[in-house]
Amino acid sequence: MAGSTSHGHGHTPAAWTGVIIAFLGFCVAGAFMVMDNPVGFWVGIGVILLGPIAGGVMRLAGLGQERKSAPHTAVSES
Repeated sequence: MAGSTSHGHGHTPAAWTGVIIAFLGFCVAGAFMVMDNPVGFWVGIGVILLGPIAGGVMRLAGLGQERKSAPHTAVSES
């Protein structure tokens, strides 16, 4: 459901930080691409790659969503 927050997907400081860093990297890479500056473009790509790393480190530090194992369901063959 669109308005449901029962799963808590993405509602953590780790998720927000990772997305914001990646978004800023896209902005930097896009701006330097328009300015025809390859070095600045690749710096922006590097910033994009820092987003998931920062989010992962923050999750390991306890600022992310706890991982839950999926419930096992029996599958019957008909």
